[in-house]
Amino acid sequence: MTSIESVTLEVADPTAANRFYTAFGLGTQVRLRASEAPTTGFRGFALSLTVSQPATVNGFIDAALDAGATPLKPASKSFWGYGGVVQAPDGTIWKVATSARKDTGPATRQIEQIVLLLGAADVAASKQFYVDRGLAVAKSFGRKYVEFAAPSCPVKLALYGRRALAKDVGVPADGTGSHRLMLGGDAGSFTDPDGFAWEAVSPAPTP
Repeated sequence: MTSIESVTLEVADPTAANRFYTAFGLGTQVRLRASEAPTTGFRGFALSLTVSQPATVNGFIDAALDAGATPLKPASKSFWGYGGVVQAPDGTIWKVATSARKDTGPATRQIEQIVLLLGAADVAASKQFYVDRGLAVAKSFGRKYVEFAAPSCPVKLALYGRRALAKDVGVPADGTGSHRLMLGGDAGSFTDPDGFAWEAVSPAPTP
């Protein structure tokens, strides 16, 4: 089954970005690559960290802010749980959230799941594009949201309407230029309908 094996962020200063992600708690979960590709505004995607409880959300948000992130949405309760949104110094938007509304113990640094949210102009068309390339749908809510199965992969892929995603993370939907993002998977090299590029990467060996 096709899946994401790696996520590479293209940044102007990989050394500075590595310092940020190490302090944030993501030293090994994302790859970094130098790029000067022009980009403005919303890049059309966000990365979401799913954690166990509100205290852990706060820990990650505070660590990101201390390392130089910009707050986009303060951590707060909502009908779906608890979460907040920050923007890393390299421009990448990160959402940290939990479905729990109350703490059940002390905060940890454990990440339950990383979800890559891609903003699509046409969610149904992008869904079909990925299904044709071997991704299996786990959840689908019409033209609003699609989540693909990732039983043993480090990153789960999901599709959101571009404007809905921008609203969810607290930024204007307008943006031009490079996404500054490269996805690695076992389905070969291709570019999806919204301009997100994939490169061929071998699956990680099973322990």
